[in-house]
Amino acid sequence: MNEEFDADWLDLREPYDARARDAGLAARLARALPARPRLLDLGAGTGSLLRWLGHFIGRAQVWTLVDADAALIELAFETIAERAEQVGWRVTWPGRRTLLVHTPHGAWRVEGLIADLAEAPDNLPLSATDAVVCSALCDLVSRDWVERMAAACAARRLPFYAALNVAGRDRFTPPHPADALVARGFRRDQARDKGFGGKALGPDAPGVLRAAFEAQGYAVHLAPSDWVLSPHDREMADALAVAHARAAMAQERREARRIAGWLAARSRLAEAGRLAVRVPHRDLLALPPPVT
Repeated sequence: MNEEFDADWLDLREPYDARARDAGLAARLARALPARPRLLDLGAGTGSLLRWLGHFIGRAQVWTLVDADAALIELAFETIAERAEQVGWRVTWPGRRTLLVHTPHGAWRVEGLIADLAEAPDNLPLSATDAVVCSALCDLVSRDWVERMAAACAARRLPFYAALNVAGRDRFTPPHPADALVARGFRRDQARDKGFGGKALGPDAPGVLRAAFEAQGYAVHLAPSDWVLSPHDREMADALAVAHARAAMAQERREARRIAGWLAARSRLAEAGRLAVRVPHRDLLALPPPVT
């Protein structure tokens, strides 16, 4: 896996992720888990999914945060501990690589695993897991990766939960003459190989995930989880415009001047509190068939 994400970007997007994820699917996953579930969080970053999903589970739980970036895992531990203490929860460290968050409804045990997800699922501890979860990951992976993961989960009857899979073209408002050009370059960049052994799924991710898990006999549930940014979300809107322009320039080099003009116009609108953005996402929950 060669796609890396800056901690500042992960911090900026966390509240938008939390607002967008579908609570109904999270609650359905929680009901399907055992009394003290063990969750394997792929591409965990700074632990934002744990901080959101843990409340829906609402009882003692064990998390293994998996990421290729050791610095992000270290930051995840620090951030989880800091946020817990801010709400009055006690935090202890029973081991160098283990964190316990003592909530009113049971302890959350958190461990980290440094692993290249391009090699998944072969390098994952699926035998010690009750569910595989991830957020903003599956649009980066390849079809082959998804099919391998679905087969591995099915072999152990593990639920699979994937939040925030991109699902369509982002919309910037008001319109600009270069919107189609930037969107074309951005879509091409979404599809480049992100280090998972083939073309990245991009907005095809929800459909590919659904087909792969249904082929294994799973019941698959989908729900919209769009980012909806108002003109008040100045910093995030500008960050998205910058990301789109950079990706488009990498794919449409001959149109660099027009893309730069698009970005300048978008940044002015964001600064003035006049830019709105909608980013389509879908959350997915795949549950194994009941034992007969």
